[in-house]
Amino acid sequence: MALPGDPVMLLSVVNLKLRDFYPTLDALCDDLGADKAALCAKLAAIGYEYDPQQNRFK
Repeated sequence: MALPGDPVMLLSVVNLKLRDFYPTLDALCDDLGADKAALCAKLAAIGYEYDPQQNRFK
């Protein structure tokens, strides 16, 4: 599955997948073949960081 390019849509899709399907960001990235650093950078650009305790970007 290709992740959305728009950062706001990306945030929504990633948080939904983290909530419903993946126990960690690493698991999501491994399964979807996503670059973790690029994903985090794209979401950091709109003010979101991954919280491993809550397993979501906030």
